Amino acid sequence: MKRYIGRVKNRLIKRSGLNNLHFHDLRHEAISRFIERGLTIPEAASISGHRTQSMLLRYAHPDLSYIKKKVMSF
Repeated sequence: MKRYIGRVKNRLIKRSGLNNLHFHDLRHEAISRFIERGLTIPEAASISGHRTQSMLLRYAHPDLSYIKKKVMSF
């Protein structure tokens, strides 16, 4: 099963033209978007499997335009 998933993943990456895409890139993206959508750090950590907040925050890279829009709404 693992080999099949790897082949499918590689095929999709090749079709997309994103040759440097790795699973962890998707993990970074998902965690960042979860936090932007309002999930708390503990909620995002429970989804991602991180045991510590410091490890989770290594993956969170919120979009600066989103942060600016949120700050300007105050």
